[in-house]
Amino acid sequence: MSSTPSPLIENYMKETSFRHVANIGRGCKLDSKLISAFIESWIPEMHTFHLPCDECSITLEDVQLQLGLSMDGFVLTESAQSADWGAIYYNFLGAIPDNIYEGWIKMSWLRDIFSELGNDSTKVERIRYVRVYILEIIGGYLMPNLSR
Repeated sequence: MSSTPSPLIENYMKETSFRHVANIGRGCKLDSKLISAFIESWIPEMHTFHLPCDECSITLEDVQLQLGLSMDGFVLTESAQSADWGAIYYNFLGAIPDNIYEGWIKMSWLRDIFSELGNDSTKVERIRYVRVYILEIIGGYLMPNLSR
């Protein structure tokens, strides 16, 4: 995430509790030795950190508390009941990727299709842009999949 959210979507970001999440990591220094120590203590099979004092698991509730996110309700979406991923993409984003592989979305496709939001954008366009911005936060910053 290279830029801060557009002022045009600030109210939507507040509404979803993602406004402050968009600023995580900006202006802070990462301690590579501490990160390396945590990586070395991670046991993927058990989803825990094995520390000298005990074991530690990070739950969704921990993430919710740290980030201040709501665990109930929908984030600018409703439940998707269709098995047609093209329809789901179009319904939530107003665009369909060329290559659909179930629920996977390429971050590069999102950045290409939703590059900037104009001042004359409609409410629907702004909501779609917020969805994309949140997907970028989750998929590109909070939980990146570096294997692809």
